Order: sequence, then C-alpha cells, then structure tokens
Amino acid sequence: MDAKNRFETRATFLLLRMEWLGGLVVCGVLAVRHFSEIRWGVFVSLFVVIDAIGYLPGALAFRRSSDGRISRWYFVAYNTMHSLVTAGVVAGAWAVLVKPEWALLALPLHLLGDRALFGNSLKPFGVFFEPHRHPAYGEFERVYANSARRNSGESRRGADAVRL
Repeated sequence: MDAKNRFETRATFLLLRMEWLGGLVVCGVLAVRHFSEIRWGVFVSLFVVIDAIGYLPGALAFRRSSDGRISRWYFVAYNTMHSLVTAGVVAGAWAVLVKPEWALLALPLHLLGDRALFGNSLKPFGVFFEPHRHPAYGEFERVYANSARRNSGESRRGADAVRL
C-alpha cells in the first residue's frame, strides 16, 4: 500500500498478482519463442534449485515440527532463493562466467509463477513457514474493514479500494 501501511487488501493483492502475471506472460512468451535455443538441462536445474534449497528443507522441517516452529534459517534460505535480487545476481554471474542464454528464463519464470499463480512472496519470521492465517492479521482485517466502512467516501466501499 504505502511506506506507513504495509499491508494489502484483497483487491490490491489481486492487482499486485496481476502485475506479476504480466511479467510471467512476457517471460513465458520469450521461452516459447526461443524454445529450441534453451538448454533444457540448465533450465530445469535453475528452476528446481530455487525450491531444492529455498523451500523443501523448510517445508520438511515444518511438517516434522510438532508445533510448527522451525529455525529462522529456513526462512532466510527461502527468502534468499525466492528473491528477484538473488535471481538477478545468479543470472548476471551466469551470463558473465558461462554465457547469456535463454535457459536463464527459468529464474523469473519460477519466481513470477510463485507470486502470480500461488500468491507466494517472501516469508516474515512471525508466521508459519506454510500458509496459515495469523490470528493478529485476521483481527486486523476485521478492524480495518469496519473502519473502512465508517470512513468510506464515494470512491471506496468496503475494505477494498477496488471492488472485486
């Protein structure tokens, strides 16, 4: 939303996901257009390594945990591997040290797919590793929806700035 209100309503989250979807479509079109030029072993490796390092260890630890609490290092690994900055550094280093190539599209395809299709982005320490509604956030949404109704003007109805 803004620097002082770091949350998304249902509608603004949907709009954000649509932006990610636009990037995903562009990368997908490029991959299809250059399909025969992609080294598929490199593509699959780059696509899979993000979750092999960043998601699977944390997901396994979470499932094995009796109370859902796991080390912060799983969150750090997830956020590092699912960062567009990390992907940019990897792609840049690969382009310099190996060669620029279409297989590098695996990185944005994975990350933009996570964001656009599944609604996943970076994980804060204060939530479970796997999606579970945080009670404080549920309460916040309830309070916010009530205040939005009380303070709504003609351009805003309900809790969302854009009506779904």
